[in-house]
Amino acid sequence: MPVFSFPDEARWSATENAVEFAVELGEYRGVVRVRRAVFQVLLDQPATPQNCLATFHLERSRFERAAEDKIRRRELSGDGNVELTGRDLRPSRRKQDRG
Repeated sequence: MPVFSFPDEARWSATENAVEFAVELGEYRGVVRVRRAVFQVLLDQPATPQNCLATFHLERSRFERAAEDKIRRRELSGDGNVELTGRDLRPSRRKQDRG
């Protein structure tokens, strides 16, 4: 089983309007982005940079698992990084069927 690493703390990117965090797998080094629009769906409050980062830290493992799944499926963006969408963060059907 591949060993994923998430070495750095998440940060807010004003340029990308997203929470960003690093991911490493072997020689691959990338950035995972979760745009503000995704957090607007997840939050019951305004999706400010502070609220987005707080939500990321509260549910970090959920975001990391979604990034791992997307990399395993080789669904990288044009720049070789990972863009998580709301769809990526939904529980998979397989997990729903088991539980």
